Amino acid sequence: MKRRLTIFGAAVLMVAASFVVYAQEASAAVGLHTSGRNIVEANGQQFIMRGVNHPHVWYTGNTQAFADVKALGANTVRVVLGSGKRWGPSNDVANVISLCKANKLICVLEVHDTTGYGEDGAAATLDEAVNYWISQKSVLVGQESYISINIGNEPIGNNNPSQWTAATVAAIQKMRSNGFQHLLMVDAPNWGQDWQNVMRDNAQQVYDADTLKNTVLSIHMYAVYANAQTIIDYLDRFQNNNWPLVIGEFGWQFQSGEVDHETLLAQADARGLGYIGWSWSGNTDPVLDMATNFNPNQLTTWGQRIFNGAHGIKATAKEASIYSGVTSPSPSRSSVSASPSRSASTSASPSRSSASPSRSVSSSASQGGSKSCTAAYSIVGQWPGGFQGQVTVTAGGQAISGWTVKWTYANGQTVSSFWSANITSSGANVTATNVGYNGTVGAGQSTSFGFLGASGSTNSVPTATCTAV
Repeated sequence: MKRRLTIFGAAVLMVAASFVVYAQEASAAVGLHTSGRNIVEANGQQFIMRGVNHPHVWYTGNTQAFADVKALGANTVRVVLGSGKRWGPSNDVANVISLCKANKLICVLEVHDTTGYGEDGAAATLDEAVNYWISQKSVLVGQESYISINIGNEPIGNNNPSQWTAATVAAIQKMRSNGFQHLLMVDAPNWGQDWQNVMRDNAQQVYDADTLKNTVLSIHMYAVYANAQTIIDYLDRFQNNNWPLVIGEFGWQFQSGEVDHETLLAQADARGLGYIGWSWSGNTDPVLDMATNFNPNQLTTWGQRIFNGAHGIKATAKEASIYSGVTSPSPSRSSVSASPSRSASTSASPSRSSASPSRSVSSSASQGGSKSCTAAYSIVGQWPGGFQGQVTVTAGGQAISGWTVKWTYANGQTVSSFWSANITSSGANVTATNVGYNGTVGAGQSTSFGFLGASGSTNSVPTATCTAV
């Protein structure tokens, strides 16, 4: 997406057209806005996001985090909020904004309830997320220089990702029709990773839907972006089309096959592209924590890398000029890229192979007890030597408060990474249990978890059993 700067002619042409141009320019100037592929402040100074995600909705009492990430060099914090559909509702938005301003941080505010809609039965729609923002409008208006509204986190899963375009267009237009002039941020489908390129291929349509031309797209980079060329090719497409983009979430390569964070950081720095790492602390799987127990004096390997390493936050972040009143050149660029828990990656195929994804499903009901559940195992993508699996857990006639799914592989398959569940293996036997946020499932409702694996000799579909709590 790109913002076109309109040049006024000396002659007075059509009055109506002139009015429209003036309204758009004036609106953008109230705060953060896009200019070409860049984000700039009201004074025209480029602002490159360098920050971290903070899981505020699950740790509302941990407000020291804002000061801590600022002290480590961040200029941006992406704050996890809840609309009330799954988490929250977050009714402390005014305080969150005050904390960001007190610590001279730009706030990216996001509704997390939309995560995986269409695949996770508990997820909210983008329209429901917009309704939340409308409910908070009184504390958001007037803060356009300090915040960006990320309408909904990872709003579409892997089921029917093509619905993303219409849903995103409608959400943007509803925000604008309700008077929001803020810089809007929209996440990609496929759990944020866009491995089917829906966001990439429809970016112009989404941009054109915004009457203020003030929307930035956000890609989340996890296991799909495990090699340098995949990262470079994706970023090239946006840069060549002059579309604004930020890397709204990414992890690090803590094991083979995970995100190539070194290329990601170098490319972001070289291109003047914003990035926001996942996440400060509090993950169910602490491998993605930057700080142990929210303690800035106990940075993990990941924390040391993103804050203090090459192309990292300390080396490249510049404070927003709204706080300092000082404009300066953009940071030098080298010459050269969840849910509350991201156990190893976010849903998406780590490879775009030429083979069509197979979708085979086996399921079985749990045995005994008044509470029951079924588990449907499916292969949602595969490539030579590897695959992405998904299991959908559906509650029976009564709500359940926890679940355990088991299956046995027959052909040497193994699970290498997973998300939205705790998974253990013993030989061919695999056991998955819920994490804190998806154990409670309403009667007849569903939730899901995913994983990546090695195919073995073949990739047959096992029968999964589910036991409810």
